[in-house]
Amino acid sequence: MANEQNKDFNVMLHNNKDMPKIQIINDEKSIEKYGGERMYFAPPIDYDRVMKTVPLGKVIMVGQIRDYFAKANNADFTDPITAGIFVSIAAWASEQRDDDKTPYWRTLKADGELNQKYPCGIEVQKENLEAEGHIVVQRGRSNIRYYVKNYRDSLYQL
Repeated sequence: MANEQNKDFNVMLHNNKDMPKIQIINDEKSIEKYGGERMYFAPPIDYDRVMKTVPLGKVIMVGQIRDYFAKANNADFTDPITAGIFVSIAAWASEQRDDDKTPYWRTLKADGELNQKYPCGIEVQKENLEAEGHIVVQRGRSNIRYYVKNYRDSLYQL
């Protein structure tokens, strides 16, 4: 996202965009990749609600949230594109609020990776996670990425 400081993410968070909904897809590659044709779309506020349930010392992955939504809504999978966008919207909306904060730093990408699209980038997410007892490690030489070490040991189960 660009120009985050000029956007009202709380308005975006509460814009359901005709969601929730299920869409039947016909693309064979996508059906094979995701294991079915029933694709669920959750509204942004649903991601925020789930992210708020993750307690101190625990983490969750965006993929877990997507799996949870799909299962709860009798779908084969939840759209990965909107999931990534809506998790970021929830994070930025939280930063723009004075209260009712969302501990977005506890929501990780695949394999325990930190999310560079969160407010203030990797550094603040890293600081918050370390303050809660997690160890963050750096991987890569030229394409440096950060991960929560042994993140599986701290996964929150929905």
